[in-house]
Amino acid sequence: MEIIDTHCHLDVADFDADRVAVLERCHAAGISKIVVPAIESKTWPSLIELCASTKGLYPALGLHPVFIEQHRSTDIDELDKRVSDTQPVAIGEIGLDFYIKELDKEKQLAVFEQQLLVAKNHDLPVILHVRKAHDQVLQLLNKIKVKGGFCHAFNGSLQQAEKYIALGFKLGFGGTLTYKNSSKIHKLAKELALESIVLETDAPDMVVESHRGERNSPEYIVDALTALASIRNQDIKFIAQQTSLNASEVINFSAYDRD
Repeated sequence: MEIIDTHCHLDVADFDADRVAVLERCHAAGISKIVVPAIESKTWPSLIELCASTKGLYPALGLHPVFIEQHRSTDIDELDKRVSDTQPVAIGEIGLDFYIKELDKEKQLAVFEQQLLVAKNHDLPVILHVRKAHDQVLQLLNKIKVKGGFCHAFNGSLQQAEKYIALGFKLGFGGTLTYKNSSKIHKLAKELALESIVLETDAPDMVVESHRGERNSPEYIVDALTALASIRNQDIKFIAQQTSLNASEVINFSAYDRD
C-alpha cells in the first residue's frame, strides 16, 4: 500500500534529532514519497540538500506568506535561479494568509503573484497556503494560469473547492480529518470526488488527534488515511491508491528521481 504525503516540513529543526528514524518508520508504514515545501529563502539550500541525499523526499521552493516580513526583494530572482539549477517538483509553500491581521496584505499579494509567474515560466505546479483568502487566491489563479497544484489544508466551501478543481488543483486533507468535531472538513471530504483529494500531514504542525499535544510526524498520515476511509465508507487500500495517484497527477515524481 503506497501512501504519499503531499505536504511535510521534514527539513525543519524539529526533526533534526530523529529524522532518520522518522523516515525509517515512514518507509515501514508504506509512505513512499514526501513532498517538502520551503518556508523562507534561507532554508532553500539545506532543503535541497536533504531531498537530494534522501530517497523519497521531493523539494518544493517558495516563500510562505506568514513569513512575509522576512522575505527580501531579491528572493524572487533567487527563486527563479534556484528553480533552474535544482529543478524542484513544485513552487511552494506560497499563497495568502489574511487570517493573521498584522501581516502586510499588499506585500503578500505582490510576492504571491511574482511566485505564480515563476511557476508559470517553469511549467511547475504550486503548493498553496490559503487562510481567509480563497476568493483572492482564485482571482489570481484565473489571472495567471499555472500548472495546477495542491491547495494545502483546504477548509473553504464546496463551491470554492470546485473552482480550484476546475483550475487543475487537488485539495489537501490531513490531521483535521481525525478530530470528531471537524464536521465541516468531514462533510467536504465526503462530498468531494475522491479524485480531487490528496493526503498530507503538514508535520510538525496540525497533529492528528491520537498524538494531540505532540509534534506531528509524517508517519501519522496513516491516521488521516484511516479517517478518510471511514468518513467515505471506502476501502483503505483503495483510498491510499487513489490519493497517491492523484498526487502523481500533479507532481512529476519520476522526473526528479535520481535512480
